[in-house]
Amino acid sequence: MDPGVKGVARFAAATALASSLALLLAGAALAQGKPSLGAPAAATPANAKPQDRMVVDAQELVYDNDKKTVAAVGNVQILYQGRTIEADRVVYDQASKRVIATGNARITESNGTVITGDRFNLTDDFRDGFIDSLRVVNPDKTRFTAPRAERTDGETFIFEKGIYTACEPCKDNPERPPLWQVRAARIIHKKSEQTIYYEDARLEFAGIPMAYIPYMSGPDSTVKRKTGFLAPRFVNTGPLGYGIGLPYFINLAPNYDLTLTPTYLTRQGLLGQAEWRHRLLNGSYTIRASGIFQQDKSAFLVSPLGAGDKDFRGSIETNGKFYINPSWNFGWNASMSTDRWFYKNYRVRNETISSTTYLQEAISTAYLNGQSSTAWFDMRGYYFQPLNAQDWQKQQPLVLPVIDYDKRVHKPSFMGLGGEFEFNVNVTNLSRDTAAFSELPQQQTMLVNGVTSAGTGYALYDGCAVYQKNTCLVRGLAGNMSRASVQASWRRNIIDPLGQIWTPYASLRADVFSINPDVNGVINSRVVTIADPSNEVFGRAMPSIGLMYRYPFVAKTDWGTHIIEPVAQIVARPNETNSLRVANEDSQSLVFDANNLFEWNGKFSGYDRLEGGTRANVGALYTGRFGKEAYANVLLGQSFQLAGRNSYASGDLLNVGLNSGLDTRSSDYVARAQISPMNGFFLTGATRLNQSNFEMQRIDAAAAYSNGIVSGSVGYARYEPQPDLGISRRREGLSLNGSLTVAQNWRIRAGVLFDLDKYKYDRELWRTAYASGVIGAYPTSGPFQTASTSLGLNYTDECTIFDVSYSQSYADRYSGSTKDTRTVMFKLELRTLGELSYSQNLSGATSSDGVSN
Repeated sequence: MDPGVKGVARFAAATALASSLALLLAGAALAQGKPSLGAPAAATPANAKPQDRMVVDAQELVYDNDKKTVAAVGNVQILYQGRTIEADRVVYDQASKRVIATGNARITESNGTVITGDRFNLTDDFRDGFIDSLRVVNPDKTRFTAPRAERTDGETFIFEKGIYTACEPCKDNPERPPLWQVRAARIIHKKSEQTIYYEDARLEFAGIPMAYIPYMSGPDSTVKRKTGFLAPRFVNTGPLGYGIGLPYFINLAPNYDLTLTPTYLTRQGLLGQAEWRHRLLNGSYTIRASGIFQQDKSAFLVSPLGAGDKDFRGSIETNGKFYINPSWNFGWNASMSTDRWFYKNYRVRNETISSTTYLQEAISTAYLNGQSSTAWFDMRGYYFQPLNAQDWQKQQPLVLPVIDYDKRVHKPSFMGLGGEFEFNVNVTNLSRDTAAFSELPQQQTMLVNGVTSAGTGYALYDGCAVYQKNTCLVRGLAGNMSRASVQASWRRNIIDPLGQIWTPYASLRADVFSINPDVNGVINSRVVTIADPSNEVFGRAMPSIGLMYRYPFVAKTDWGTHIIEPVAQIVARPNETNSLRVANEDSQSLVFDANNLFEWNGKFSGYDRLEGGTRANVGALYTGRFGKEAYANVLLGQSFQLAGRNSYASGDLLNVGLNSGLDTRSSDYVARAQISPMNGFFLTGATRLNQSNFEMQRIDAAAAYSNGIVSGSVGYARYEPQPDLGISRRREGLSLNGSLTVAQNWRIRAGVLFDLDKYKYDRELWRTAYASGVIGAYPTSGPFQTASTSLGLNYTDECTIFDVSYSQSYADRYSGSTKDTRTVMFKLELRTLGELSYSQNLSGATSSDGVSN
């Protein structure tokens, strides 16, 4: 016979044998009765669903009529109900209705789970049975192994002497234990409950037992939400003692849940915390509450330095966001506590806290926002709660409402103007109970002085020795202040045949102010010697017209493309009016640099102040591209007051504008540079140079490099004194940060911040003390005094995150801290098992935290 014909015959015979096995197995599995041999070679009835049909493939089929078995031999593959079974040999016992697979046995479930073993002994529907030398790999790469396992009801696995891990096996040595694993006498995985139970379990790292757990359970990898305990929380501080919190998560419904966290503190008793989360069709919201009846109030200072005179302390926080339609939404983020020290004292998380080096406060806000392709609307209110001893609640403004609206029209058809028309509205209303002051040339006088009920003296809140314009700044008036501002502006880019770009600009701004200061009381009455205390409503109007000119020159060389672009801008306005009558609330920060050199609306940061007079801004911009990766961008410029009153030389109640570099007819020079000579290496810098002697008044510079192994950055900043603003000393600092991959998955990091002018401050203190008769050792420290340091070690792989860090912040004269703070933080996250974290303050708390020493 021809060899090709023989091959076809063997293939037909094997297919017929496999089909016969399919008939036998399918008949038992579907309880249809055994079909006759003369029936068509179909595994299931014609009306069976596709997923119920059985497909069998094998090299040969062996019948044993005495034992009533059928064996498929050689590369056996059976597909049935979404499962695939593969083995060297599969035997079906018609009497016991069992299927036994041996030799490279493997089952692939419909969800991607792969089960391998030396020997499978299964029911004829493959749902239940026993497996020897079991290995299970789930779709999420979690793994179970056991010398023997049983599956019942098609969904429960019982692993005898089982091992569970979420770590990948070592590629070079698969037999080596993974980084971590749970070894238990029995592991029971109930898929219907989505829960894994461990009996007599040990947690091992690199094969070494580290923790023994008699019994534990946890959700499997398919669970997104499930009622149960979460990772514990540990606390250890002097005022609180030792503590442990055990969060309990309650899955009430798919769209809302509740987490209860009782925390027992050895010194203060039981701290209760609850968090409610609710997701609706158009948004979600969260409510968190905390509270405790203090058992040892002596751990804290009494009012006004702390909350040691309170029996109950607590807080409530909430946030939410809801969509009215695709264009409109509203939301809120608010918090309130019984005292300003509660969050820090009891280590309570608060998402409304804004924290910087010198400022910490809880900001509550509610808002309504709308947006389209050409317009934007936002209305919101603010409430500020200070969280440190230096700020007074009565001096914090209640801002309600703030309304912003912006509308832009591209290529308006009116009179064929073209370009872009912009319409802008801002309405702000705020009030405060007590006026806020700042002393010149430096802060030395406090508003409130006294002695607590425990006999501790205090001096709080900034005041002035002499309440006059040249010795005292008013940071906020008591009473009510309102302003409504409307501005319409137009501009258009015109490119002439030579490639020159001309941008004409015109705008009209109108403001209405309502000032109602409160001068009642001892503190508020001191404003009358500095500001106009009368109630009044007044307005101002500011038209402006301007022109910007740019002419880019392009040059190509062998080593890159270069664009040099001179830029000139002139804006003419009448003089600013009423600068001393305006209670400047939103324009208190003014930093003149290259970023706002060509701002059409001026260089003030808010609406309360306006740039007046005629001003010209000139500069040159260079942009270069070198090869595929390197580039450079440099801008140098200056501003000139050509006519009218210089708004930056006319200080308001806060002297904003003075010492800014804009308060002379010719401004300081400003420059910025961004350079990347190679991939991963960046240099940035910005500076302001004195216009007469080129001394640096302000400089920010940074360099950063990063690749797959090492990353590092250097930052330097120096700001000269601004005596008219109450900043009498130079501020200078240097930061160094870096990280290094020392081995696969291991990375170390370190950082240090130097206060380069602290040594001068230390010597000033010595001279002041010496003049008063207190003679101490003269400070000999140099400029490189450390302000903070940090060290860290991190390990991250597919199943584990381990991180330990140490940070130290030294006594900070600005924040009022009198002690160094040293903190150690630890975090261990095992994928699918949970996360454990802990932090410890090694230095104790300070009096500014409201804690007794």
